Amino acid sequence: MRQIDALKSPRFSQISTFARLPTCGDERPEAIFMGIPFDDATTYRPGARFGPMGVRDGSRLLRPYNPFQKVYPLDELNVCDGGDVDVIPGHIEETMERIEETLTEYMKRSTLFLVGGDHSITLPILRTVKRVHGKVNLIHFDSHYDFWDSHWGKKYDHGTWLRRSLEEGLLNRVIQIGIRGSLFSHEDVEDGKRLGISSFTIREVKLDLNRVIQEISTLKGPTYISFDIDVVDPAFAPGTGTPEVGGLSSFEALEIIRSLNVQLVGFDVVEISPPYDVSELTSMLGANIIYEAMSLKARLKNGETS
Repeated sequence: MRQIDALKSPRFSQISTFARLPTCGDERPEAIFMGIPFDDATTYRPGARFGPMGVRDGSRLLRPYNPFQKVYPLDELNVCDGGDVDVIPGHIEETMERIEETLTEYMKRSTLFLVGGDHSITLPILRTVKRVHGKVNLIHFDSHYDFWDSHWGKKYDHGTWLRRSLEEGLLNRVIQIGIRGSLFSHEDVEDGKRLGISSFTIREVKLDLNRVIQEISTLKGPTYISFDIDVVDPAFAPGTGTPEVGGLSSFEALEIIRSLNVQLVGFDVVEISPPYDVSELTSMLGANIIYEAMSLKARLKNGETS
C-alpha cells in the first residue's frame, strides 16, 4: 500500500473529528464513526455524555498504519465521522427511539463504530442491528453483568439493557468478558446461567486467556461487540461512571481485540466519563480501542487472521 504522508492527508486538516477524519458526505464508506452523547441512564457518576467529545480529542495521536494488525484501517475502510446522534436529555425511551431512527440508514451501508454515552445505548443499537443483520452474537466486555431485570423499579437503564436485548430476541450467543466486583445477591450468578450467557470473570481471563479466546472463536455468524470501558482497571481508565478495581490493563484490552476473528457487524465503546478522567488516559484508551476494532474489521476484510 502507498505510504501516506500524514501532513498531506485530508484527514489531518481537522481536529474536531475522530482521528481527524473527514466528515461523512454522500460517499458510501465501509465504516462510520459516530457518537451517542447520552448518560441519563447512569446509576452512579454521570459524565458519559461527554464521551464522544473526549474520544475525538483522545484520537489526535492516532496515525494511519497499525503495525500490530498490519493494516491502514482508516483508509482501507474509507472511514468518515458521522457526528453525534441528536439525543433527548432526560428522556431514555425517546432517546432510544431517536438512536434507532438515526442509525438505521447508516447501518444499512456501513459498519458503525460508536462511542457513548452510558451502556443503555446498546439496546437501541442492537435493535437496529437486528433490523439490518438479523439476530447476532454479542461479545460483551464489562465488569458488570448488566442483565438485571430492573433498577429502582425501572426497566431501562445502563444495568438492564442486556436483559431487554435477550427478551426482545435480538441475540444469539452472548459471551461476557471481565466480570468482577460485588453483587446484589448470589442469585445474580445463577440468573446468568438461566439466561444462557457465557460469563468469564476477570480471574478466568487473567489466568486462562487462551480458554476465553477459544470460546470466542466458536462464534459463527454476525457478531456485535460492546466494550464498557470499566472492564479496564481504573488505574488505566479512571474516567468512568462505575469503576471496579482489579480489571484488565490497557495492553490486555487491546491485545484481546487484536486476537479476535469474528464477523464484525458493529462495535461500541461506552461509559467513558471525561469529567472523572486523568490526563485524558481513558479517552485515549477509548480512541485506541475503536482504532483496533477498525483494524480488526480491515484485517478480516483482507482475509487475514490473527
